[in-house]
Amino acid sequence: MSGRASAVTDPEQDRLAAVRRRVAAAFGPDGVLAAAVRGFVPRASQREMALRIFDAISERGTFVAEAGTGTGKTFAYLVPALLAGGKVLVSTATRALQDQIFRNDIATLARALGLKLESALLKGRQNYVCLLRLARTEAEGLLASRQDVVHLRTITRFARTNASGDRAELADVPENASIWPAVTSTRENCLGQECPRYDECFVYRARRAAQAADLVVVNHHLFLADLALRDDAIREFLPKADTVVLDEAHQLPKIAADFFGNGWTLAQLNDLAHDARALGLHAAADGAQWISLTQSIEAAGRHVRLALAERGLAPGARVALEKVARLTDLRAQIGRIDAALATLADAVNGNAGRDAELDALAPRIAALRESIGAWSAPPVEISDEYARGDEFVRWVGLTAHGAQFQATPLAPGETFARLREQHPQAWILTSATLTLAGSFEPFLQEIGLADAQSQRWDSPFDFARQALLYLPKTMPSPLARDFSEQVADAAWPVIVAAGGRTFMLCTTLRAVERVAEQLRRHMARDGIEQPLLVQGTSTRTVLLEAFRSSGNAVLVGSVSFWEGVDVRGDALSLVVIDKLPFAPPDDPVVDARIRRLRALGRNPFLEYQLPQAVTLLKQGAGRLIRDENDRGVLMILDERLLSKPYGKTVLASLPPFARTRKEQEACGFFSRDP
Repeated sequence: MSGRASAVTDPEQDRLAAVRRRVAAAFGPDGVLAAAVRGFVPRASQREMALRIFDAISERGTFVAEAGTGTGKTFAYLVPALLAGGKVLVSTATRALQDQIFRNDIATLARALGLKLESALLKGRQNYVCLLRLARTEAEGLLASRQDVVHLRTITRFARTNASGDRAELADVPENASIWPAVTSTRENCLGQECPRYDECFVYRARRAAQAADLVVVNHHLFLADLALRDDAIREFLPKADTVVLDEAHQLPKIAADFFGNGWTLAQLNDLAHDARALGLHAAADGAQWISLTQSIEAAGRHVRLALAERGLAPGARVALEKVARLTDLRAQIGRIDAALATLADAVNGNAGRDAELDALAPRIAALRESIGAWSAPPVEISDEYARGDEFVRWVGLTAHGAQFQATPLAPGETFARLREQHPQAWILTSATLTLAGSFEPFLQEIGLADAQSQRWDSPFDFARQALLYLPKTMPSPLARDFSEQVADAAWPVIVAAGGRTFMLCTTLRAVERVAEQLRRHMARDGIEQPLLVQGTSTRTVLLEAFRSSGNAVLVGSVSFWEGVDVRGDALSLVVIDKLPFAPPDDPVVDARIRRLRALGRNPFLEYQLPQAVTLLKQGAGRLIRDENDRGVLMILDERLLSKPYGKTVLASLPPFARTRKEQEACGFFSRDP
């Protein structure tokens, strides 16, 4: 009897075993990928990763994978996800990877695997032209500049001929052009099914395609909107997915902290005032004094920003609300904004039914008033009794022309974990930078997945041969007043030896300016003419394109260039990092999280500050070696790597570079035979 029973097999287990064999075979030297993908190199690590992911999908489990640069993690999760069947949701942190997966990788794999696959690319509303707002902006004809007029004509032609309406496909209008908010929508101002252009709306076309697709590629912001049910239009999408893949997962904690918080900005206020004025004059000109009503809102916002500047806040500064000077007076000024919004709400409600867009302003005003009203309550102090996971820190930030008021959760991972548990799909989280000296524990604690299965695979690149880590002998403390100038001085001989081809990665924008200025002095003194590209002088895209095309440029940038940048070949041969990228301890969120962890009896440096810095450092270092043929020098000018006990942990988290402290050896690397 027992013998007979053991001979009986479960058909589902047989099917899974057959699919697993197919996954393994796909990555073999004679597999379908080798036959169909140009340049495919079979790697044991990629095959192992794919099989572990397939097992997690089969078990509807949660699996966290770190795959070093060159492992081929995108194929390692797409192949098992596609062959396992069911609906697949892939989320990335950057639009560049989102576009790469959708426009290249999916089609390549579907062809190689012989699959008939419906896929969709889904972005947030602000990435698509809104036909209603475009028509209204054309009709108004009230634009701030001649350039806006030119851009509007370009966007109008694009909307008539392009099938997706995705602004990423319109290269002629810069991403930061001031016209975009006038011709795109937000969750607050979108009319949804009440819109007269709903049937032809680019956003809803994309979302209908996503509902019908086998595989959908989104970004983390849109994914978190769905996870938290923030968006009525997509709240039914996530439960339909069988497999969720979160690529670039190292960014999830930060994005979750931003997203699970709440707040408001003066930009929101000004956008509302602009829309109310335009809609009121268009649909109910006789219904209220729309110009004076909205001008009073804008004036109240300007007074708040001026008040913050008078209290010493500079553009870019962030400060905890309780540390803002004369807080009672500031609350009173914020109250004037609320009073002006209340008057506008009365006017909108008094004209109810005259226009759908005008009616849609009522809930938008109410939501903004609710957000603003929360700032009239006394701020919560971080105390020794903090032992829950739902605390927030409230802070104020100043921008060049506005301000933001934000409440950020101190334990976003706990919120993420609670929401994830409501969706029992297979969850795959992956990145090249998730571990601290080989340990997943800091990341898993941060994201609320302490019990998840995890595994890491080293990069297949030969770092000891391809690259050199140079740690200069005589650098001052990073706190030294002239540290940035000494960074440029120490890097200059190596830059010359490399023939330019350098990323200078700084931890602050102020350091970018000072390093760039010192490099200009060296270039002028030595009569060396090389393109010097500096963050802030143009857009990130333009600077990167100039760097790639020049072949001998030096690019000086801050955090936005530390990750998501892929420059292969000889154009990049030297990466210089000024210091360990610790978050400033006086930042209100960092300070509050440090105090909370201390109150819980935990070590904030080892559990929070160091892991964050190492993750970003690994991302910066990862710009250097992007394929088997790349060669170069990584130069880190922070003496704490060798003088502080935690330096060993940092170095153990980096790839296994050959290492030197000699300038001559670093300079000679570029002339050495591969």
